[in-house]
Amino acid sequence: QVQLVESGGGLVQAGGSPRLSCTASGNIHSINAMGWYRQAPGTQRELVAHITADSSATYADSVKGRFTISGDNAKNTVYLQMNSLVPEDTAVYLCNAAVKISTWFAPRDFWGQGTQVTVSS
Repeated sequence: QVQLVESGGGLVQAGGSPRLSCTASGNIHSINAMGWYRQAPGTQRELVAHITADSSATYADSVKGRFTISGDNAKNTVYLQMNSLVPEDTAVYLCNAAVKISTWFAPRDFWGQGTQVTVSS
């Protein structure tokens, strides 16, 4: 199996700049892409940012210009640098990875447990 472990969340003041990390481990042949999603209470999970193995990144409109996603393929790790946080960014942030466990199989999605980010005004 594959495990994703996030870190870097917590209580942050508005305007703060925390960085989230997510490392994948386990039965990994290759990782096609990794991404960050978030879910606030009473809302649907939404994509925040996504990066492919060749470093092509996409962002939700709400975070463009404030958040930056990056990856370290050698470490199976993805980062999310968050700047200029506002209270509306408060959510559980979840890491996702599209992982191939073998050349014979299509990529599968795996999820981390999530890390809470709370932005105080």
